[in-house]
Formats: sequence, C-alpha cells, structure tokens
Amino acid sequence: MPILGSIIKTAYTLRHFPLDIKKNFNPSWVQKKELKKLLIKAQDTAFGEHYHFADILGQKDIVKAFRSVVPILDYSTMFKNWWYRSLNGEPWVTWPGKVKYFALTSGTSEASSKHIPVTQDMLRAIKKASIRLLVTTTKYNFPDEFYEKGALMIGGSTHLQFNGTYYRGDLSGITANNLPFWFQHFYKPGRRISREKEWSVKLNEIVRNAKDWDIGIIVGVPAWIQIILEKIVSYYKVKTIHEIWPNFSAYVHSGVCFDPYVKSFERLLERPIVYNESYLASEGYIAYQQPGSNKSMTLILDNGIYYEFIPFNGVHFDVDGNLLPKAESVTLDEVEENKEYALVLSTCAGAWRYLIGDTIRFTSKDKCEIILTGRTKHFLSICGEHLSLDNMNRAIKMLQDEFNIKINEFTVAGITTGPLFSHKWFLGTDDLIDAETAANKIDEYLKTLNDDYRVERSEAIRNVYTEVLPLQVFYDWMKIRGKEGGANKFPRVLRNEQLAEWEDHIKRSKVRIT
Repeated sequence: MPILGSIIKTAYTLRHFPLDIKKNFNPSWVQKKELKKLLIKAQDTAFGEHYHFADILGQKDIVKAFRSVVPILDYSTMFKNWWYRSLNGEPWVTWPGKVKYFALTSGTSEASSKHIPVTQDMLRAIKKASIRLLVTTTKYNFPDEFYEKGALMIGGSTHLQFNGTYYRGDLSGITANNLPFWFQHFYKPGRRISREKEWSVKLNEIVRNAKDWDIGIIVGVPAWIQIILEKIVSYYKVKTIHEIWPNFSAYVHSGVCFDPYVKSFERLLERPIVYNESYLASEGYIAYQQPGSNKSMTLILDNGIYYEFIPFNGVHFDVDGNLLPKAESVTLDEVEENKEYALVLSTCAGAWRYLIGDTIRFTSKDKCEIILTGRTKHFLSICGEHLSLDNMNRAIKMLQDEFNIKINEFTVAGITTGPLFSHKWFLGTDDLIDAETAANKIDEYLKTLNDDYRVERSEAIRNVYTEVLPLQVFYDWMKIRGKEGGANKFPRVLRNEQLAEWEDHIKRSKVRIT
C-alpha cells in the first residue's frame, strides 16, 4: 500500500486547499490588499521614499495615487536608476534588505541577459505557488502512488556565480538551490547533474541515469524536454518513454505555446498524459492552469504581485513594440475579455510598475483566467498586419495537423520587397514538406485567423516565403549564442542584426549539410 503517497497527497490538500480561489472571491479587493502590503513593506526603501509611498498609503484610493505618482518603467530605466545599486551591494534600494540573488533572463528579445533581483520574499512566494500547483494534481485523481514518484525538473544550470556580493544565474538554478529538504528525495536529475553547465554533458547524464529513475511528472520548456525524451527512447531502443517511465503521468510546460509540440510529444507516449501550463517568469510566479480550465491559466492574485495591464495596440506601443510616452494601464477590474494586454508588475522582489515584455489575453475575467499570447517585441507589424505570436503558433499547429508533420521550431521575419513588404518563415523540421506549399498554407491560415493580415495581404504584403531547415540548424544557433538547454527559447520574430546573423548562420550550415 502506497502509505507515503497517501500521506503526501493528504498533506498537500489539507495544508494548501484554502489558497484556492473560491466562490464569492473578489479579485479586485485581493489585489488592492496586495498592493497595500507591498507599499507598506517598501515605504522605507530608497524607491519608496523617492516616490512617497507613505503619502500614497495615506490616500483614500491608494491604487489611483500609486498609478499617478509612480511611472511605468521598463528594464533599462529600472536597472539604470535603481537595480544597479542593489547589484553593487547596496541594501534597501527597491525592497527591504540586501538582494542575494539575481536571475539572468534567457534574452530572446535582446542580445544580452538582464539581471532581475530575486529576494527572499520572492523565493517564498515562488515556493508557495509551486505547492499550489502540486495541489491541483489532487484534482486529476491520480493514484496515491503518483505522489511517491520522481519529478524531473529541467532548467538552466543550478551552478550559481558568486562575485563576493551576490549570486547570479538561471532562475531555475536559484529556486533549485532553495528547494525544501523534503523534496530532495523526489527531485531529478539531482543536484550533481543539475549543476552541470554544459547542456550536452547534462543531456548525456540524464539519458544514462534515466532507467534508474521512476518519473511521475516532468517540468520544463517543451523544446528541450522533447530532446531529452527522444534521446532516452533512442538510447534504450524502445518505442515510447513509458517503457522507461511507466508512471509518467503529467507534464508541466512553460515559456512557449505548447500547441506546436503536441504531435512530437504524442509520438513519444504510449498513453495520454495530463498537460498543465505554468507561467513562471524571472519576475515571479504569475499563473498556472487549473484542472478543467481549457488551456487557460489562473492569475495568482495574493502572492506578492500586483498586476496592471496596458492595452497592446497602436495607442500605447509603436510598431517595434516600444512603450509610448502617454501609455496608460488599466486595473484588473477594468480589463476586457479577448483583448491583448502587455503585463505590468509590482512585486515583492522590488519591481515597481515594471513592464516585463509579455502579452496576455483574458479568456475569463470573472475567473481571472488568461493565456500567454507572446512578447511585446515578438510580433510582426511592418505594415499594420498585427501578427501576434498566438496567430503564428496557431498557423504552425494547423500546418502540422493538415500534413501530419512535426515542426519543432520556427521563426519569422518581415522583409522589404521593393516598395512593398514580405514575410519570410523559417521552419525547423526533419519531416518532408514543400516550402512553397507550406508558404501558401500559412498564408491561407493567417487570412482566416487575422483580419488585419488579410487586408494587408491584399494591399502591402507582396509575398509569403518559407525556408525549410533541418531542426539541428536551430539547435546549433542556440548553442552558438550560449542559449542551449534550460529555459531558453528560440526567438519567434527576428529583426535587424539578429536576422542578419541568423541568415549568415543558415548559409554556413548549408555548407555542412551538403
């Protein structure tokens, strides 16, 4: 009898059940309360004194006062004016105490990584949210044995660099170094392998040790998890991953839309598993999927983050996704369903009205359910077509379904064609598909998915091209840029220097391919 599993399952449920959103839950009231807690705690910091948090707290409407006094800040401004001081060891800059950890972002939009402060309060908030996610598994009616199985969690290296003042590294490495002691027994691939910085070495170690683990749940970015599962299946000469891990029942994915990866995953499975989406950014744990939510995630409202939302349109952002000077946010009770918003956070890590660069859409305002639609810089609108990442993902999914192929990676660029424009898609697949056919189909799908695209396609977008490339070309690009493995994602839209570097990489790769 799985006594340990029964105890763990019961402990999860009893200890954390009250944290779930219940009926008669007032999201707006909870968020106002969270903002007040953040302002109270940070009022004596340099940031809090500069923006008069004490005065804001004395106002009848602290939400209105907060928004009128504190400007919306992007990373460059936040770092240049405030976070660099924390990086130099100064305490009480934007949050009480001294910042011990800084998360390095994956840097898909910019060439260099950003340093995002991770405070002890934020680590506690992430831990609490992670437990809440585990609680949701009790609603899937997994057997008690499931809670005794290992959890394979793949992120960046858990090795952190220490310069005498702070530790820096991947957020997954920071959180892994702060796992509760009781979870170490379940955590795979374990501390030794997780500390490995070289992705190829880590991958080989995971594959060699896979047969000794009994994995029930996997957590990680789809592209790299898929590589791991394919390598294991190939190494042990089996048909599916369930021949190695018969109890594998749930996969928690994050970072990118999972739809383009579904076919690839299904080919590696003997039976259906539960897919669950989680939204953990370097700035905090934002949302996770509840059972029965139809792919939407529920915002975490009472865990150290206050949310604002900027309508993602030409009124608030320019054509390159940069915030315009007169941009204004709306609050949770002001949002509308099925409209796209750029996400703004104030957090217990000392981010204040911080534009994180992600875009979301509310699928249910009452339930606070969202989907992640992309990045403010990862969209294409060279002539008003407003092609979102969500549009791109859905078009690729439709292409896969119609031709029964798997496209593991893709990216797209806008190019000039004389006085007009064109779109060029780069598809990463080891399956066969004609490039012209793929271009015509993607064009057809997007005309159905996006009215703006359909209009501009007849006016300003002259052609749609595709270049079909071996998947390894994409992986080699990531390796060259030091973005192999972990939580790194391939940029879905390429512009300017990044596009030129990518095309040079393709030319060099073609020499090796032939």
